[in-house]
Amino acid sequence: MQAWICEQAIGPSGLRWTEAPDPVPAAGEVRVAIEAASLNFPDWLIVNGQYQMKPPTPFVPGAEFCGRVDALGAGAHPKLLGQRVAGFAGLGGFATHIAVSQHQLLPLPDSLPPEQGAALLLTYGTVQHGLQHRAQLQAGETVLVLGAAGGVGTAAIQLSKATGARVLAVASTEAKRLACLAMGADAALPIDGLREALKT
Repeated sequence: MQAWICEQAIGPSGLRWTEAPDPVPAAGEVRVAIEAASLNFPDWLIVNGQYQMKPPTPFVPGAEFCGRVDALGAGAHPKLLGQRVAGFAGLGGFATHIAVSQHQLLPLPDSLPPEQGAALLLTYGTVQHGLQHRAQLQAGETVLVLGAAGGVGTAAIQLSKATGARVLAVASTEAKRLACLAMGADAALPIDGLREALKT
């Protein structure tokens, strides 16, 4: 396989795209041929040596990915072979293949583009937990989304609208505010003067 290997946790300059041995799935694991991987803020922190988890080098970064199961370890469910999946492994996603526990995967339809499948679990899972499980968001309520043009922010806009909530998006530039409106926000507000804008 090929992979981005983090040889030194000093940022992008510490990464090298190189050949590596193909992973062999252990018992209860499967191997996924990766179609796309997402880049999240924790990935950036990890390769810069600034995250709470500091894996020993060398390692393959990349927490989240989308792909198709192409090999099974002992005891893995046979129906997973050939299944399209999204996965969250913490590390190992910035490669062409990964061996991961079958329990860290979510089945995906073939119709979902790989880039969307790769960005599904961490960002949308975070928002769903925050808005639906913790805040118990209901239709008709209003949600104020700060940093609305980022990954979590855009997911918050989409999931809030799907719940039937009114969404006020806050972003730093006009271009970002327009993007939030295109994403479905009911209003897009600048950071400057936010307190006064919320009173109107």
